[in-house]
Amino acid sequence: MAILVTPETKVLVQGITGSFGARHAQLSLDYGTQIVAGVTPGKGGQHFTHGGWAVPIFDTVAEAVKATGATASAVFVPPPFAGDAILECVDAGLDLVVAITEGIPVNDMIKVKVGMAHSKTRLIGPNCPGIVTPGTGKDSHGGCRIGIAPGYIHKRGNVGVVSRSGTLTYEAVWQLTSRGFGQSTCVGIGGDPVNGTSHLDVLKMFNDDPETEAIIMIGEIGGDKEEEAAAWAKDNCKKPIAAFIAGATAPPGRRMGHAGAIVSGGKGTAQGKIDALQAAGIAIAETPSVMAETLLRHWGKA
Repeated sequence: MAILVTPETKVLVQGITGSFGARHAQLSLDYGTQIVAGVTPGKGGQHFTHGGWAVPIFDTVAEAVKATGATASAVFVPPPFAGDAILECVDAGLDLVVAITEGIPVNDMIKVKVGMAHSKTRLIGPNCPGIVTPGTGKDSHGGCRIGIAPGYIHKRGNVGVVSRSGTLTYEAVWQLTSRGFGQSTCVGIGGDPVNGTSHLDVLKMFNDDPETEAIIMIGEIGGDKEEEAAAWAKDNCKKPIAAFIAGATAPPGRRMGHAGAIVSGGKGTAQGKIDALQAAGIAIAETPSVMAETLLRHWGKA
């Protein structure tokens, strides 16, 4: 089943004519993703061409949805305009928005959260690598890739991956694939302080997904979302979970990498998160290099 996206998901790309959006639209098309539309204001009526595909471009998300039936969007819009791009998807009634853009002002994201409060739209990100549900074809092609994750490292299987870090997501996926264990869906939720989907949201979906048999959860310093997920998992999730928390050596008060990765007021420390996860019966990987090994041991597969 997978979660959130399948090979049948129809995707539009906002910012498809920019160099970054175009490059990843090409990679997603090559992966087998059904990219049915692009959106760039002022370029409606043109086409994005690649490898035999001619993807129509529209001026607005509403026009693209009406013409193509798209239900998900990848946002590659520059930071000053990305908040409005997300809200355009909400107004158009999309099911899913994956905001890749890094550096969206926090105040803009607060306005986005308010604007999404009573909508059906789910947001992944911003500042995230996106989501991949691997396919069953050669090199797992024929799946759905929305964002910037390297599709070729994925393999269809039964491990769900959720992470605040893009590069650590790829590391966990490659470790699993190298050991012959595929993934149901991989979700990079992003590292900004104001975002859409949380660890807890994804854990609940993985818990309800019959295809997902085990989970890798990757967190980092800052905030309390990992502790929130651990508390829920302790009482509600019977599937084996392994976790890694980045930032154990980060000094308090200094932002490390992601905008949300900061220990402030004595809260959000790596050790505090690790303690909460262990108390929930979740296995802890001491270094990034043993994330898959830690899960497989906990799962009884190693």
